Amino acid sequence: MPRVKRGVVTRRRHKKVLKQTKGQVLSRHTLFRRANEALLHSKYYATVGRKKRKGDFRRLWIARINAAARPLGMTYSRLMAGLKRAGVELDRKIIADLAVRDDKAFAQLVETARA
Repeated sequence: MPRVKRGVVTRRRHKKVLKQTKGQVLSRHTLFRRANEALLHSKYYATVGRKKRKGDFRRLWIARINAAARPLGMTYSRLMAGLKRAGVELDRKIIADLAVRDDKAFAQLVETARA
């Protein structure tokens, strides 16, 4: 059976990992083993962060809607319940955008929720 030399393959893999960890601090971008650990962690955190971002935005939209609804004499929960009963199918992202950019349209939404 012929002898298999894997130096080229290993070097290529190591170089790929080291290239991806460029910009890391200390030995995390120079030593393969440390770089590989850093890469695994950073890819895990990136995946978790993509999922977490969705909740963060939802939280932001809710805070904006609540802040805009309070001066108009309405709480967030009552506003959303009223809009649901009125059959308004706007999501929180759009409602928050209206609250920030278009006061008149948001006031109309609040009146719709009241009725």
